[in-house]
Amino acid sequence: MIIANLVSYILVLLGAVNWGLYGIFNFNLVSAIFMGDRSVGAIIAYIVIALAAIWLIVYTVFSGGILRFANHREERA
Repeated sequence: MIIANLVSYILVLLGAVNWGLYGIFNFNLVSAIFMGDRSVGAIIAYIVIALAAIWLIVYTVFSGGILRFANHREERA
């Protein structure tokens, strides 16, 4: 789960950067990489980023509000 959380977090950050570039400079990075807004590669990228965001939301809700990126065990006294 930790690897899924980390990969999802990175993908969501990339999606946020893409939105920022589009909002500020009217430049869509995904479209530039895949040569068009509706190309197969761009559609797959958008779907993967959306699934990553959904994963982070669902995981955070079901884990009690804690998003884990490392294995930390609590020591009990």
